[in-house]
Formats: sequence, C-alpha cells, structure tokens
Amino acid sequence: MVVLSFQPVNFSHCCSPKLSGNNRSITVRCGIAEPSGVPAPFGQKTKYTDGLFEKAFMTLFARKMEKFAASDSRSKSNTKGGKGAKSLFDYDYESFVDVSKRVMQGRSRLQQQQVVREVLLSMLPPGAPAQFRKLFPPTKWAAEFNATLTVPFFHWLVGPSEVVEVEVNGEKQKSGVLIKKCRYLENSGCVGMCINMCKIPTQDFFTNEFGLPLTMTPNFEDMSCEMVYGQVPPPFEEDPASKQPCYADICSVANPSSSVCPKLQA
Repeated sequence: MVVLSFQPVNFSHCCSPKLSGNNRSITVRCGIAEPSGVPAPFGQKTKYTDGLFEKAFMTLFARKMEKFAASDSRSKSNTKGGKGAKSLFDYDYESFVDVSKRVMQGRSRLQQQQVVREVLLSMLPPGAPAQFRKLFPPTKWAAEFNATLTVPFFHWLVGPSEVVEVEVNGEKQKSGVLIKKCRYLENSGCVGMCINMCKIPTQDFFTNEFGLPLTMTPNFEDMSCEMVYGQVPPPFEEDPASKQPCYADICSVANPSSSVCPKLQA
C-alpha cells in the first residue's frame, strides 16, 4: 500500500471521487458492481468490475510476489496457451490473492512480512525511501496528504474508502482512512493474511522505511479497517490483532478451529 507514483490518474473509466459532508471528506467508490453501490454484507463477497488501471496494479504486485510463491500446479493449465507464465490480462483479483496464499506457505509470520517488504522495495526506484523522508517529514500535512492519496490509489486493493478525521497525539487531523470493507480480507477470508501480508508490513514500511508513522486497525467483525497516518503503531504483542482468532466459517488458509490464527504465530 505504498504510493508508487504521483502522476495524475484519470478515474473516469471506473471511479467517482466525491466530496461528502460538511467537512468535505474525500470518498472514492470504484468498481463496485453491487446494485446497492456499497460492499456486500459480512460473509458475502462484494462484486467488483475491474478496469485496466486495477488489473495493471494486480499484475504488478502479483508478478513481484510470484518470485516468492510456492509453485502452483494449476498455473500451467489455467493460463492461455498452457505455457504457465501469465500475461497482463490473465491476472484478476482472485489470482492475486492466490499468489499471496502461496507466499505464506512454509513461511513463519516474520518471513511472510519480510517478503512483502522486499516486494514493496522492489517497486520503488533507488533512493526512494530517502526522497520520501525529505518530501514528507512526519508532519500533520504529510499525514493528511498521504491519507488523501491512499483513497484513489488503493481502491483496487482494499475497496471503497474515505478520508476521516482522527486524533493523533491529542490533535485532530484528517489523516485517517476508513476502508468500508477490505477487499483483501473478504476475498482471502484469512486473518493471518490480513495481518502478515498487509497490516504489519505496510505499517512497518511507512514507519521505518519512509519515516511516516502509520497504524492500521482492522475490524474483524465487519471487515472494515481504519488507517491513521501519523500514529505510531503498537508493538505486535500489544496489538489486539495479534490475539484475533481465525474466521471459523470462511478461513481457507489456516486451521479455523484454532483459538488464535496459526499464521499469527512466529
């Protein structure tokens, strides 16, 4: 969930940025194919319509992660021409999630997080973290600016979101991002994937590589998530997410009968 480019993007084919409410918060609803226009209820997968922009990012991330993923015996038969290597338009969100699952295989919690860190670093030009630190020191403005960028740039990964006002160190600021229902979590159905492949590595990347603290707080009851730029994340052992049980009915990766998701254990 790292900003890869600051070039302007045309959202007209799939997105509708809107200013809502008296506080003029930014909301972007992209690709939702549900008749209601909002994510499906808990336990149901939201239907999305992905355009070229979304598929390009899915392909970029998936191809980088494939280098660390366990082999997929189905890949040869499932790709065009049976050649194994997927082309640009062979990737969709399900195949992107499948790559994430295969990255987890045979790796500990810390090893999974390290893979994500390496993938994120591989997408940036040399010296990017240092340049980011110069452009965006840990200030209120930097936190609010990155929150604003997160909404349109990462709808493909997490679904609809909006900028919200939060309190950081006793000061109110619009550096929060409320993800309505995380697409990654609802498609994986795995608490461990949410935490090890998204939450922890993204927090660490912004906090340690970019120097801009970030805390992500997933709500496992409704699959929403709040991101707060400028807020230092708690140690893993003190994070409530570290004690979160598996989803008993929809977990497809780890043992759903475990009191704590096995993928959260080192």
